[in-house]
Amino acid sequence: MDTPKEKDREIVVSIGGGGGETGEEPSSLSKPKLAYGRTKSIHPPIETFWQLPPQQEHKPSNFGFKSLMSYPIKFRDSLTRLRRTKSMQVVLEGAHDPKDEQVVQSFRKLLLVDGHPLGNLNDYHTLLRFLRMRDFNLSKAKEMFLNFLKWREDFGVDAIPKELMFKEYAEVKKWYPHGYHGVDRYGRPVYIERLGMVELSSLLQITTIERFVKYHVSEQEKTLNLRFPACSIAAKRHIASTTSILDVNGVGMSNFSKPARYLFTEIQKIDSNYYPETLNRLFIINAGSGFRILWKVIKTFLDARTIAKIQVLGYNYISNLLEVIDSSNLPSFLGGNCTCSDYGGCLLSDKGPWNNPEIIEILQAVSTTEDDNGENGVASDAFLQNMKHEESERVERKNADKFALKTIQALEAALEETKTKIEALEAALEDTKMVLKGLAQQNIED
Repeated sequence: MDTPKEKDREIVVSIGGGGGETGEEPSSLSKPKLAYGRTKSIHPPIETFWQLPPQQEHKPSNFGFKSLMSYPIKFRDSLTRLRRTKSMQVVLEGAHDPKDEQVVQSFRKLLLVDGHPLGNLNDYHTLLRFLRMRDFNLSKAKEMFLNFLKWREDFGVDAIPKELMFKEYAEVKKWYPHGYHGVDRYGRPVYIERLGMVELSSLLQITTIERFVKYHVSEQEKTLNLRFPACSIAAKRHIASTTSILDVNGVGMSNFSKPARYLFTEIQKIDSNYYPETLNRLFIINAGSGFRILWKVIKTFLDARTIAKIQVLGYNYISNLLEVIDSSNLPSFLGGNCTCSDYGGCLLSDKGPWNNPEIIEILQAVSTTEDDNGENGVASDAFLQNMKHEESERVERKNADKFALKTIQALEAALEETKTKIEALEAALEDTKMVLKGLAQQNIED
Protein backbone atom coordinates (compact mmCIF):
# COMPACT_ATOMS: atom_id res chain seq x y z
CA MET A 1 0.00 0.00 0.00
CA ASP A 2 1.30 3.45 -0.89
CA THR A 3 1.90 5.93 1.87
CA PRO A 4 0.30 9.42 1.54
CA LYS A 5 3.69 10.85 0.57
CA GLU A 6 4.04 8.26 -2.18
CA LYS A 7 0.60 9.15 -3.42
CA ASP A 8 1.53 12.80 -3.51
CA ARG A 9 4.53 12.01 -5.71
CA GLU A 10 2.26 10.25 -8.20
CA ILE A 11 0.09 13.31 -8.65
CA VAL A 12 0.71 15.25 -11.84
CA VAL A 13 0.16 18.99 -11.42
CA SER A 14 0.59 21.37 -14.32
CA ILE A 15 3.12 24.17 -13.97
CA GLY A 16 1.40 27.31 -12.72
CA GLY A 17 -1.82 25.39 -12.21
CA GLY A 18 -2.09 25.96 -8.51
CA GLY A 19 -3.63 29.38 -8.76
CA GLY A 20 -4.15 29.96 -12.46
CA GLU A 21 -3.64 33.69 -11.98
CA THR A 22 -1.61 33.98 -15.16
CA GLY A 23 -4.36 32.59 -17.33
CA GLU A 24 -1.77 30.77 -19.41
CA GLU A 25 -2.82 27.64 -21.21
CA PRO A 26 -1.22 24.50 -19.74
CA SER A 27 1.11 22.32 -21.72
CA SER A 28 -0.36 19.51 -23.79
CA LEU A 29 0.97 16.99 -21.30
CA SER A 30 -1.32 18.34 -18.59
CA LYS A 31 -4.48 18.56 -20.68
CA PRO A 32 -7.13 15.94 -19.87
CA LYS A 33 -7.24 12.98 -22.26
CA LEU A 34 -9.48 9.95 -22.59
CA ALA A 35 -7.13 7.32 -21.26
CA TYR A 36 -7.64 4.45 -18.89
CA GLY A 37 -5.34 2.64 -16.51
CA ARG A 38 -2.93 5.56 -16.24
CA THR A 39 -1.85 7.44 -13.14
CA LYS A 40 -4.63 9.78 -12.05
CA SER A 41 -3.68 13.37 -12.79
CA ILE A 42 -4.63 16.65 -11.24
CA HIS A 43 -6.06 18.75 -14.03
CA PRO A 44 -5.28 22.48 -14.35
CA PRO A 45 -7.70 24.95 -12.69
CA ILE A 46 -11.16 24.45 -14.08
CA GLU A 47 -11.22 28.00 -15.49
CA THR A 48 -8.12 27.40 -17.64
CA PHE A 49 -10.00 27.20 -20.95
CA TRP A 50 -12.74 29.59 -19.85
CA GLN A 51 -11.12 32.88 -20.73
CA LEU A 52 -12.40 35.80 -22.71
CA PRO A 53 -10.69 35.79 -26.14
CA PRO A 54 -8.30 38.72 -26.77
CA GLN A 55 -10.20 41.97 -27.12
CA GLN A 56 -9.04 42.62 -30.69
CA GLU A 57 -10.62 39.40 -31.91
CA HIS A 58 -14.10 40.79 -31.30
CA LYS A 59 -15.83 43.65 -33.03
CA PRO A 60 -17.28 46.23 -30.66
CA SER A 61 -20.95 45.82 -29.95
CA ASN A 62 -23.52 48.17 -28.46
CA PHE A 63 -24.46 45.39 -26.10
CA GLY A 64 -21.05 43.77 -25.50
CA PHE A 65 -19.54 43.12 -22.12
CA LYS A 66 -17.55 46.37 -22.24
CA SER A 67 -20.80 48.23 -22.82
CA LEU A 68 -22.36 46.25 -19.97
CA MET A 69 -19.74 47.45 -17.48
CA SER A 70 -19.66 51.03 -18.82
CA TYR A 71 -23.40 51.54 -19.22
CA PRO A 72 -25.09 49.10 -16.83
CA ILE A 73 -28.46 50.88 -16.82
CA LYS A 74 -28.68 50.94 -20.62
CA PHE A 75 -27.59 47.31 -20.75
CA ARG A 76 -30.09 46.15 -18.16
CA ASP A 77 -32.95 47.90 -19.92
CA SER A 78 -32.07 46.27 -23.24
CA LEU A 79 -31.14 42.86 -21.87
CA THR A 80 -34.73 42.04 -20.93
CA ARG A 81 -35.68 42.34 -24.62
CA LEU A 82 -32.65 40.72 -26.23
CA ARG A 83 -30.94 37.37 -26.16
CA ARG A 84 -27.61 37.23 -24.41
CA THR A 85 -24.76 38.71 -26.37
CA LYS A 86 -21.74 36.68 -27.45
CA SER A 87 -19.50 38.34 -24.86
CA MET A 88 -21.98 37.70 -22.02
CA GLN A 89 -22.23 34.06 -23.08
CA VAL A 90 -18.43 33.70 -23.02
CA VAL A 91 -18.25 35.25 -19.56
CA LEU A 92 -21.06 33.25 -17.99
CA GLU A 93 -20.47 29.96 -19.80
CA GLY A 94 -16.81 30.10 -20.69
CA ALA A 95 -15.05 29.34 -23.96
CA HIS A 96 -15.40 25.55 -24.22
CA ASP A 97 -12.32 23.53 -25.05
CA PRO A 98 -13.14 21.46 -28.18
CA LYS A 99 -11.78 18.21 -26.70
CA ASP A 100 -13.72 18.71 -23.48
CA GLU A 101 -16.83 19.64 -25.46
CA GLN A 102 -16.69 16.38 -27.39
CA VAL A 103 -16.35 14.29 -24.23
CA VAL A 104 -19.16 16.19 -22.50
CA GLN A 105 -21.47 15.57 -25.46
CA SER A 106 -20.65 11.84 -25.37
CA PHE A 107 -21.29 11.79 -21.63
CA ARG A 108 -24.63 13.58 -22.03
CA LYS A 109 -25.73 11.15 -24.75
CA LEU A 110 -24.72 8.20 -22.57
CA LEU A 111 -26.90 9.46 -19.72
CA LEU A 112 -29.85 10.29 -21.97
CA VAL A 113 -29.74 6.98 -23.83
CA ASP A 114 -30.08 5.17 -20.51
CA GLY A 115 -33.18 7.25 -19.78
CA HIS A 116 -31.89 9.17 -16.77
CA PRO A 117 -33.85 12.40 -16.15
CA LEU A 118 -31.23 15.14 -15.94
CA GLY A 119 -33.50 18.14 -15.56
CA ASN A 120 -31.45 21.35 -15.54
CA LEU A 121 -28.29 19.48 -14.50
CA ASN A 122 -27.17 18.50 -18.00
CA ASP A 123 -25.28 21.73 -18.61
CA TYR A 124 -21.70 21.69 -19.83
CA HIS A 125 -20.11 22.83 -16.55
CA THR A 126 -21.81 20.30 -14.28
CA LEU A 127 -21.03 17.34 -16.52
CA LEU A 128 -17.45 18.50 -17.03
CA ARG A 129 -16.83 18.70 -13.28
CA PHE A 130 -17.83 15.05 -12.81
CA LEU A 131 -15.77 13.98 -15.81
CA ARG A 132 -12.70 15.75 -14.45
CA MET A 133 -13.18 14.21 -11.01
CA ARG A 134 -13.16 10.73 -12.59
CA ASP A 135 -10.27 11.55 -14.92
CA PHE A 136 -12.57 11.53 -17.97
CA ASN A 137 -13.52 7.89 -17.45
CA LEU A 138 -17.10 7.84 -18.79
CA SER A 139 -18.16 4.76 -16.85
CA LYS A 140 -16.88 6.03 -13.50
CA ALA A 141 -18.19 9.53 -14.14
CA LYS A 142 -21.61 8.09 -14.96
CA GLU A 143 -21.71 6.12 -11.70
CA MET A 144 -20.71 9.20 -9.72
CA PHE A 145 -23.23 11.42 -11.51
CA LEU A 146 -26.12 9.00 -10.98
CA ASN A 147 -25.28 8.83 -7.27
CA PHE A 148 -25.34 12.62 -7.30
CA LEU A 149 -28.82 12.70 -8.87
CA LYS A 150 -30.16 10.20 -6.34
CA TRP A 151 -28.67 12.15 -3.45
CA ARG A 152 -30.26 15.39 -4.65
CA GLU A 153 -33.66 13.73 -4.79
CA ASP A 154 -33.32 11.96 -1.42
CA PHE A 155 -31.86 15.01 0.33
CA GLY A 156 -34.39 17.41 -1.22
CA VAL A 157 -31.67 19.77 -2.44
CA ASP A 158 -33.87 21.77 -4.81
CA ALA A 159 -36.30 22.61 -2.01
CA ILE A 160 -33.66 23.78 0.50
CA PRO A 161 -33.32 27.41 -0.76
CA LYS A 162 -37.06 27.94 -0.24
CA GLU A 163 -37.67 25.78 2.83
CA LEU A 164 -34.59 26.19 5.04
CA MET A 165 -35.19 29.11 7.36
CA PHE A 166 -31.82 29.20 9.09
CA LYS A 167 -32.76 31.69 11.80
CA GLU A 168 -29.81 30.64 13.93
CA TYR A 169 -27.43 32.03 11.27
CA ALA A 170 -25.92 34.80 13.41
CA GLU A 171 -25.48 32.53 16.45
CA VAL A 172 -23.92 29.80 14.30
CA LYS A 173 -21.40 32.32 12.99
CA LYS A 174 -20.53 33.18 16.60
CA TRP A 175 -19.68 29.61 17.59
CA TYR A 176 -18.42 28.49 14.16
CA PRO A 177 -16.74 31.54 12.55
CA HIS A 178 -16.83 31.07 8.78
CA GLY A 179 -17.99 32.76 5.64
CA TYR A 180 -17.26 34.05 2.15
CA HIS A 181 -15.32 37.30 1.99
CA GLY A 182 -14.31 39.01 -1.23
CA VAL A 183 -12.40 37.48 -4.13
CA ASP A 184 -8.82 36.48 -4.89
CA ARG A 185 -6.66 38.20 -7.50
CA TYR A 186 -8.12 35.97 -10.21
CA GLY A 187 -11.71 36.79 -9.24
CA ARG A 188 -12.63 33.60 -7.38
CA PRO A 189 -14.69 33.76 -4.16
CA VAL A 190 -12.63 33.54 -0.97
CA TYR A 191 -13.99 31.25 1.75
CA ILE A 192 -12.66 31.41 5.33
CA GLU A 193 -13.07 29.21 8.40
CA ARG A 194 -11.56 29.83 11.85
CA LEU A 195 -11.55 26.29 13.18
CA GLY A 196 -9.52 27.23 16.23
CA MET A 197 -12.44 29.35 17.46
CA VAL A 198 -15.15 26.73 16.94
CA GLU A 199 -17.05 25.76 20.10
CA LEU A 200 -18.95 22.68 18.98
CA SER A 201 -20.83 22.13 22.25
CA SER A 202 -22.24 25.68 22.11
CA LEU A 203 -22.98 25.28 18.40
CA LEU A 204 -25.01 22.12 19.00
CA GLN A 205 -27.10 23.94 21.60
CA ILE A 206 -28.48 26.32 18.98
CA THR A 207 -28.65 24.00 15.97
CA THR A 208 -28.27 20.34 14.99
CA ILE A 209 -25.68 18.66 12.81
CA GLU A 210 -28.45 17.81 10.35
CA ARG A 211 -29.53 21.45 10.05
CA PHE A 212 -25.94 22.63 9.77
CA VAL A 213 -25.29 20.15 6.95
CA LYS A 214 -28.42 21.42 5.15
CA TYR A 215 -27.17 24.96 5.61
CA HIS A 216 -23.80 23.91 4.16
CA VAL A 217 -25.54 22.40 1.11
CA SER A 218 -27.54 25.61 0.65
CA GLU A 219 -24.29 27.59 0.66
CA GLN A 220 -22.78 25.25 -1.95
CA GLU A 221 -25.85 25.69 -4.15
CA LYS A 222 -25.69 29.45 -3.68
CA THR A 223 -22.04 29.43 -4.73
CA LEU A 224 -22.78 27.50 -7.93
CA ASN A 225 -25.93 29.41 -8.83
CA LEU A 226 -25.10 32.91 -7.67
CA ARG A 227 -21.55 33.52 -6.45
CA PHE A 228 -19.77 32.03 -9.47
CA PRO A 229 -21.94 33.86 -12.07
CA ALA A 230 -21.62 37.15 -10.14
CA CYS A 231 -17.84 36.76 -9.88
CA SER A 232 -17.69 35.93 -13.60
CA ILE A 233 -19.37 39.22 -14.46
CA ALA A 234 -17.15 41.18 -12.07
CA ALA A 235 -13.93 39.51 -13.30
CA LYS A 236 -15.00 39.52 -17.00
CA ARG A 237 -14.09 35.82 -17.28
CA HIS A 238 -15.60 32.55 -16.23
CA ILE A 239 -15.20 31.75 -12.53
CA ALA A 240 -15.95 28.21 -11.34
CA SER A 241 -13.90 27.51 -8.19
CA THR A 242 -13.06 28.98 -4.79
CA THR A 243 -9.92 29.87 -2.86
CA SER A 244 -10.27 28.81 0.77
CA ILE A 245 -8.45 29.63 4.00
CA LEU A 246 -8.61 27.40 7.07
CA ASP A 247 -7.27 28.98 10.27
CA VAL A 248 -6.38 26.09 12.60
CA ASN A 249 -4.70 28.11 15.35
CA GLY A 250 -4.90 26.02 18.54
CA VAL A 251 -6.46 22.99 16.84
CA GLY A 252 -5.23 19.54 17.91
CA MET A 253 -6.41 15.99 18.51
CA SER A 254 -8.65 17.16 21.37
CA ASN A 255 -10.78 19.08 18.84
CA PHE A 256 -11.44 15.91 16.84
CA SER A 257 -14.24 14.60 19.06
CA LYS A 258 -16.85 12.11 17.87
CA PRO A 259 -19.41 14.84 16.90
CA ALA A 260 -16.61 16.80 15.19
CA ARG A 261 -15.51 13.72 13.24
CA TYR A 262 -19.08 13.04 12.15
CA LEU A 263 -19.64 16.64 11.03
CA PHE A 264 -16.31 16.73 9.20
CA THR A 265 -16.88 13.44 7.37
CA GLU A 266 -20.45 14.38 6.38
CA ILE A 267 -19.37 17.72 4.88
CA GLN A 268 -16.28 16.22 3.25
CA LYS A 269 -18.36 13.43 1.71
CA ILE A 270 -20.89 15.90 0.30
CA ASP A 271 -18.25 18.23 -1.10
CA SER A 272 -16.18 15.44 -2.69
CA ASN A 273 -19.02 13.34 -4.10
CA TYR A 274 -21.60 15.97 -5.07
CA TYR A 275 -19.69 19.23 -5.62
CA PRO A 276 -16.45 18.04 -7.25
CA GLU A 277 -13.87 20.34 -8.78
CA THR A 278 -15.13 23.49 -7.06
CA LEU A 279 -11.99 24.02 -4.94
CA ASN A 280 -9.07 25.77 -6.58
CA ARG A 281 -6.75 26.05 -3.58
CA LEU A 282 -6.88 25.65 0.19
CA PHE A 283 -4.49 27.38 2.58
CA ILE A 284 -4.31 25.85 6.05
CA ILE A 285 -2.67 28.47 8.26
CA ASN A 286 -1.41 28.70 11.86
CA ALA A 287 -0.70 24.97 11.79
CA GLY A 288 1.08 24.13 15.03
CA SER A 289 2.49 20.81 16.17
CA GLY A 290 -0.90 19.68 17.49
CA PHE A 291 -2.59 20.20 14.15
CA ARG A 292 0.21 18.56 12.19
CA ILE A 293 -0.43 15.36 14.15
CA LEU A 294 -4.16 15.71 13.44
CA TRP A 295 -3.43 16.41 9.77
CA LYS A 296 -2.00 12.92 9.37
CA VAL A 297 -5.41 11.57 10.44
CA ILE A 298 -7.45 13.99 8.32
CA LYS A 299 -5.48 13.15 5.17
CA THR A 300 -6.82 9.59 5.32
CA PHE A 301 -10.30 11.00 4.61
CA LEU A 302 -9.16 12.96 1.54
CA ASP A 303 -8.37 11.80 -1.98
CA ALA A 304 -5.05 12.57 -3.62
CA ARG A 305 -6.66 15.13 -5.94
CA THR A 306 -7.84 17.23 -2.98
CA ILE A 307 -4.58 16.88 -1.06
CA ALA A 308 -2.67 18.29 -4.04
CA LYS A 309 -4.67 21.53 -3.76
CA ILE A 310 -3.85 22.04 -0.06
CA GLN A 311 -0.92 24.03 1.32
CA VAL A 312 -0.25 23.68 5.05
CA LEU A 313 1.45 26.75 6.52
CA GLY A 314 2.67 27.71 9.97
CA TYR A 315 2.41 31.14 11.55
CA ASN A 316 4.31 33.03 8.84
CA TYR A 317 1.62 32.77 6.19
CA ILE A 318 0.76 36.39 5.31
CA SER A 319 3.07 36.69 2.30
CA ASN A 320 1.60 33.48 0.84
CA LEU A 321 -1.96 34.81 1.16
CA LEU A 322 -1.10 38.25 -0.24
CA GLU A 323 0.33 36.63 -3.36
CA VAL A 324 -3.13 35.30 -4.12
CA ILE A 325 -5.49 37.74 -2.37
CA ASP A 326 -5.31 41.54 -2.32
CA SER A 327 -5.11 43.05 1.17
CA SER A 328 -8.43 44.85 0.62
CA ASN A 329 -10.14 41.46 0.34
CA LEU A 330 -8.26 39.94 3.27
CA PRO A 331 -9.66 40.42 6.81
CA SER A 332 -7.45 42.22 9.30
CA PHE A 333 -7.30 39.12 11.51
CA LEU A 334 -5.48 37.40 8.62
CA GLY A 335 -3.10 40.29 7.99
CA GLY A 336 -5.26 42.25 5.51
CA ASN A 337 -6.85 45.69 5.66
CA CYS A 338 -10.56 44.83 5.80
CA THR A 339 -12.67 44.92 8.98
CA CYS A 340 -16.27 45.15 7.66
CA SER A 341 -17.04 47.09 10.84
CA ASP A 342 -20.46 48.13 9.54
CA TYR A 343 -21.54 44.48 9.46
CA GLY A 344 -20.10 43.33 12.76
CA GLY A 345 -17.03 41.69 11.21
CA CYS A 346 -15.77 40.26 7.94
CA LEU A 347 -17.28 36.79 8.38
CA LEU A 348 -20.76 38.28 8.85
CA SER A 349 -20.65 40.56 5.81
CA ASP A 350 -20.67 37.98 2.98
CA LYS A 351 -18.75 40.62 1.03
CA GLY A 352 -18.44 39.96 -2.69
CA PRO A 353 -19.73 40.72 -6.21
CA TRP A 354 -22.79 38.59 -5.46
CA ASN A 355 -24.02 41.44 -3.23
CA ASN A 356 -23.59 44.10 -5.90
CA PRO A 357 -27.14 45.31 -6.75
CA GLU A 358 -26.25 46.02 -10.40
CA ILE A 359 -24.76 42.55 -10.89
CA ILE A 360 -27.79 40.93 -9.24
CA GLU A 361 -30.09 42.84 -11.60
CA ILE A 362 -28.01 41.72 -14.59
CA LEU A 363 -28.27 38.08 -13.46
CA GLN A 364 -32.02 38.46 -12.99
CA ALA A 365 -32.33 39.88 -16.51
CA VAL A 366 -30.21 37.03 -17.92
CA SER A 367 -32.23 34.45 -15.99
CA THR A 368 -35.50 35.94 -17.27
CA THR A 369 -34.21 35.97 -20.86
CA GLU A 370 -33.14 32.34 -20.57
CA ASP A 371 -36.50 31.29 -19.13
CA ASP A 372 -38.30 33.03 -22.01
CA ASN A 373 -36.17 31.06 -24.47
CA GLY A 374 -36.45 27.73 -22.66
CA GLU A 375 -32.82 27.69 -21.56
CA ASN A 376 -31.28 26.79 -18.23
CA GLY A 377 -31.08 29.79 -15.89
CA VAL A 378 -27.73 31.01 -14.61
CA ALA A 379 -29.05 31.90 -11.18
CA SER A 380 -32.40 30.57 -9.98
CA ASP A 381 -35.11 32.93 -8.77
CA ALA A 382 -34.98 31.26 -5.36
CA PHE A 383 -31.35 32.24 -4.86
CA LEU A 384 -31.89 35.75 -6.19
CA GLN A 385 -34.86 36.23 -3.88
CA ASN A 386 -32.87 34.81 -0.98
CA MET A 387 -30.07 37.18 -1.90
CA LYS A 388 -32.41 40.15 -1.59
CA HIS A 389 -33.76 38.80 1.70
CA GLU A 390 -30.26 38.27 3.08
CA GLU A 391 -29.19 41.73 1.96
CA SER A 392 -32.24 43.15 3.73
CA GLU A 393 -31.28 41.26 6.88
CA ARG A 394 -27.70 42.52 6.65
CA VAL A 395 -28.96 46.09 6.33
CA GLU A 396 -31.25 45.54 9.32
CA ARG A 397 -28.34 44.13 11.34
CA LYS A 398 -26.18 47.05 10.24
CA ASN A 399 -28.88 49.56 11.26
CA ALA A 400 -29.45 47.70 14.52
CA ASP A 401 -25.73 47.80 15.26
CA LYS A 402 -25.64 51.52 14.48
CA PHE A 403 -28.68 52.13 16.71
CA ALA A 404 -27.10 50.07 19.49
CA LEU A 405 -23.84 52.01 19.09
CA LYS A 406 -25.67 55.35 19.23
CA THR A 407 -27.60 54.16 22.29
CA ILE A 408 -24.39 53.11 24.01
CA GLN A 409 -22.75 56.42 23.10
CA ALA A 410 -25.79 58.32 24.42
CA LEU A 411 -25.71 56.33 27.66
CA GLU A 412 -21.98 56.94 28.00
CA ALA A 413 -22.53 60.68 27.44
CA ALA A 414 -25.37 60.70 29.99
CA LEU A 415 -23.21 58.76 32.43
CA GLU A 416 -20.35 61.21 31.93
CA GLU A 417 -22.74 64.12 32.46
CA THR A 418 -24.11 62.50 35.60
CA LYS A 419 -20.58 61.86 36.81
CA THR A 420 -19.75 65.55 36.28
CA LYS A 421 -22.86 66.62 38.22
CA ILE A 422 -22.00 64.22 41.05
CA GLU A 423 -18.46 65.62 41.18
CA ALA A 424 -19.91 69.16 41.29
CA LEU A 425 -22.31 68.16 44.09
CA GLU A 426 -19.47 66.53 45.98
CA ALA A 427 -17.40 69.72 45.61
CA ALA A 428 -20.38 71.84 46.78
CA LEU A 429 -20.90 69.47 49.70
CA GLU A 430 -17.25 69.75 50.60
CA ASP A 431 -17.52 73.56 50.48
CA THR A 432 -20.63 73.42 52.67
CA LYS A 433 -18.79 71.23 55.15
CA MET A 434 -15.93 73.75 55.27
CA VAL A 435 -18.36 76.64 55.83
CA LEU A 436 -20.20 74.76 58.58
CA LYS A 437 -16.91 73.83 60.16
CA GLY A 438 -15.84 77.49 60.09
CA LEU A 439 -19.13 78.62 61.66
CA ALA A 440 -18.85 75.99 64.35
CA GLN A 441 -15.29 77.06 65.13
CA GLN A 442 -16.43 80.72 65.30
CA ASN A 443 -19.27 79.86 67.74
CA ILE A 444 -16.83 78.01 69.98
CA GLU A 445 -14.51 81.05 70.05
CA ASP A 446 -17.44 83.36 70.85
